[in-house]
Amino acid sequence: MLIKHKILGIIALGVSLSGCDWALLNPAGDIAVQQSELMIFATELMLLVVVPVTLLSALFAWHYRASNTKATYTPNWSHSTSLEIALWTLPLLIIVVLGVVTWKTTHSLDPFHPLTRLDATRPLPANVKPLKVQAVAMDWKWLFIYPEQGIATVNELAAPIDVPISFDITATSIMNALSIPAMAGMIVVVPGMQGQLHAVVNRVGTYQGLSGNYSGAGFSDMRFRFFGMTQKDFDEWVAKAKSGGTLGTAEYLALEKPSIREPVHRYSSVATGLYDAILNRCVAPGTKCKRDMMASELRGDSGLALSQPVCNTPPGAASAASSASPVLN
Repeated sequence: MLIKHKILGIIALGVSLSGCDWALLNPAGDIAVQQSELMIFATELMLLVVVPVTLLSALFAWHYRASNTKATYTPNWSHSTSLEIALWTLPLLIIVVLGVVTWKTTHSLDPFHPLTRLDATRPLPANVKPLKVQAVAMDWKWLFIYPEQGIATVNELAAPIDVPISFDITATSIMNALSIPAMAGMIVVVPGMQGQLHAVVNRVGTYQGLSGNYSGAGFSDMRFRFFGMTQKDFDEWVAKAKSGGTLGTAEYLALEKPSIREPVHRYSSVATGLYDAILNRCVAPGTKCKRDMMASELRGDSGLALSQPVCNTPPGAASAASSASPVLN
């Protein structure tokens, strides 16, 4: 009866897990593929120690059981040079190998570095132009601005396959993290600072995006759908988004208010410099931008002229501030 219950439990576990999204082990983008391979490689290295130790633990327990009178009993044994060498050599080799691999992948998978390939067999074409996306983590929703297409969306993201995506990422009120497991790793951002991510999706499909850092009451519902599309479908998606409303200062300030399970919104136009104002925390008219405050501190309030345009104008009033915006890392 006990064996029967165990079998039924295993079957039930298998059925329940069959509906899970194994995005980490079935990635759709090259960066996620490389991260998955790194994770599997590190696990295999770990198993070189875990498997022998587990088997030897069971073997020793069996061999030195009380009923085995043939087992040698040596209570005064204390040292073995050959055993010490065996116990230390393998872990040291694992640490060296893992250290080298980690050092190389830390640089090759740096999210701030532009891509050099589309996948393992295709280098990045010389004439390809990355798709620029500005992502903003809000309470509790995601805003995506496409500056070159002139559109914006809430809780919906799309990109053509085999086209590099260049993300600029920030947050509005609390530290957060952008995570699209099927495409790339998690990027943590804080208000007033900008993170970056360069990634690509290689397979058409619908993937899950989410917040990877707890941010309050609506955290568990802070999810969005990411569509990997053909170029034709992406162009149609952009055209569909252009039928939406306008995302200006007033609309953004209303959107910025905390909300849970916010439905998808599409905006046909975005106020000039809006993302820059969000990054510098000065969307509301009359608010002094973080960049201006930093410049004021650097010059010691000496009254010297700023070396770059101020950012205390509302979005849409000027575009020079946006084009001169520094990256705050």
